[in-house]
Amino acid sequence: MSMSDPIADMLTRLRNGIMARHNQVEMPGSRLKQAIAQVLKQEGYIRDFQVVEQKPQNLLRIELKYQGNRNAIDGIQRVSKPSRRVYVGYDDIPKVLSGLGINILSTPRGVMSDREARRRKVGGEILCSVW
Repeated sequence: MSMSDPIADMLTRLRNGIMARHNQVEMPGSRLKQAIAQVLKQEGYIRDFQVVEQKPQNLLRIELKYQGNRNAIDGIQRVSKPSRRVYVGYDDIPKVLSGLGINILSTPRGVMSDREARRRKVGGEILCSVW
């Protein structure tokens, strides 16, 4: 069975893993998912990630991060969907919780956080919001 929205599947696996207090979650890997995981790691929302080489598709293993009793990720939400794409210019990128969270964007210069996109003055598609 083909998956219509693999990014939404990734976010759901992260959300479920956090709610179940798992140390790590695994999912089918792709370059876009790796780029999203890299942004989450840079921003401090996950501990680490690794790509497990296997056939027919690589596996992406993400180590979740907890701060004592709290989750590092309080919420994660898909913004741009296959049925409704959301594109913004760099000056129109919305702030998440007044700057406490981040948007992850897919830009012509790669996948990056909203802060990085504003700094580089580049817009793109808002993939998801994390807080």
